[in-house]
Amino acid sequence: MRLANNFRRVLAFMLFVFGVQFSICAQTLKDVFTNSETTVFYYGVDFTKAKVIDDEKANASDIRDRQFTGINKLIIDEPDKFDLKSAFNRSIDHDLSTVDARNEKANAEAIISSNSGDFHRLKESDIDALVKGFDAKEKKGVGLLFIVEGMSKSEKALSAWVTLFDPKTKKVLLTERMEGKASGFGFRNYWAGGVRSIITEIKKKKYSEWKSKYGV
Repeated sequence: MRLANNFRRVLAFMLFVFGVQFSICAQTLKDVFTNSETTVFYYGVDFTKAKVIDDEKANASDIRDRQFTGINKLIIDEPDKFDLKSAFNRSIDHDLSTVDARNEKANAEAIISSNSGDFHRLKESDIDALVKGFDAKEKKGVGLLFIVEGMSKSEKALSAWVTLFDPKTKKVLLTERMEGKASGFGFRNYWAGGVRSIITEIKKKKYSEWKSKYGV
C-alpha cells in the first residue's frame, strides 16, 4: 500500500514537472508580439495548394520542377527586397528544405486552372491540415510559412495564407489570407513580386495590427 502511494506521488510529481516544462517551451502568439527574444523561423513558400489561374500558356511541369524553387531561392537571395527581418521586427533564420521537397511532389496536372473561384477557395481548416503534415525540422521558436492559394493572371495578384505555428506541436497560432500585387518580368520574378507585396504590407501595416490584437 505504501509503495503504491509513493508511486502515485512520484508519478504526479513527474507529470507536474513535465507540464511546467511544456508550458515553458510551448510558444504562444503573444510571445511573438511582446517578446523580441522569441525566435521566428522561416520555412518558405509552400505551393502545394497553389493554382495558376487564367494563364493558358503556363507550363505546369516547369512551374513545379523549376519555378517554385526559383521563387523561394529568390526570396532568400535578395533579403533587401523581401525584407522579412523588418516585417517581423527581428532576425529570422530559414530552412527551405521541407518546402522544396513538398513543392517538388506537387501534382502538376492540378496546378493550372481556368476557374476564377480558385483564387478564394481555401479555409483555415485547410491550413491547419497542411501544417499538421508539415515536417518542421527546426523545433525552436515560432515557424513562419507562406501557403500560396492562387496566382491569378487576370487579377494580377497572388493570394497566400501567412501562417505562424508552433513547430513542436504543429499548432497554428495565426493564419491570415493576404493578397499581393504581382510585378516583374518572367514567371519567377512576377509571382515573387506578389510575395514581396505581401511582405511589404506586413511591414507597413499588418504586423502592427496583429500586435494590437494579439500582443495584449
